[in-house]
Amino acid sequence: MKRVVIVGATSGIGYESAKIFLQQGYVVGLAGRRTDNLKPLMEEFPQTTYSKQIDITQPEAPKLLSELIKEMGGMDIYLHVSGIGYQNITLDQQIEIDTVKTNCLGLTQMATTAYHHLSQNGGGQIAVVSSIAGTKGLGIAPSYSATKRYQSTYLQCLTQLSRMRNDNISFTDIRPGFVDTPLLRKANYPMKMKADYVAKKLYKAVVTKKRVAIIDWKFSLIVFFWRLIPTFLWERLKIVKN
Repeated sequence: MKRVVIVGATSGIGYESAKIFLQQGYVVGLAGRRTDNLKPLMEEFPQTTYSKQIDITQPEAPKLLSELIKEMGGMDIYLHVSGIGYQNITLDQQIEIDTVKTNCLGLTQMATTAYHHLSQNGGGQIAVVSSIAGTKGLGIAPSYSATKRYQSTYLQCLTQLSRMRNDNISFTDIRPGFVDTPLLRKANYPMKMKADYVAKKLYKAVVTKKRVAIIDWKFSLIVFFWRLIPTFLWERLKIVKN
């Protein structure tokens, strides 16, 4: 039985992904800030679930992740879904700082902990939910766009590092379009997808070890055309706000 740790499993994409992995027979470590939300999964799959309350922005988060992995008897896949993002057209400084802390600091300390564990135990896989927002800077969500670009670039760096060191770790960068989760529920984004639909696509990308997965085809087209827009023109576009 393969073992997967899902950080950010308490709601949205993470919760729906956890359900799928459990239904497919995985041993699953569930982590997040609101562990009360995990009770239904713990009750339905008591033999194959473990949980740990982890705030990825805190200094003790790597230690707690290591404890969870030990309780599970090891880890084959690390799935990082935890993250925040807001439209911030007023450029509220605290929103920007909190987003950077969660999406950059939080990811970095968790991914490095997962990397070291896998490199010392024969390899495995690290998968991260970033976003198509990292493709181009969105003026209505500055820190969100920038931190999602950071996440994708960081995974690219770790992929190269793993090959340089022969660590036998594969990486999957999952880039959803706009998803109907609590983070975006009040925001005016088009073509929002349901979290359970995204989770199904995510599961397929992880088990097939796809390097980059844009979810879904409509957003693949959007990203394609975004990349064709010259920088000088993009920076003059008026993006819709709340």
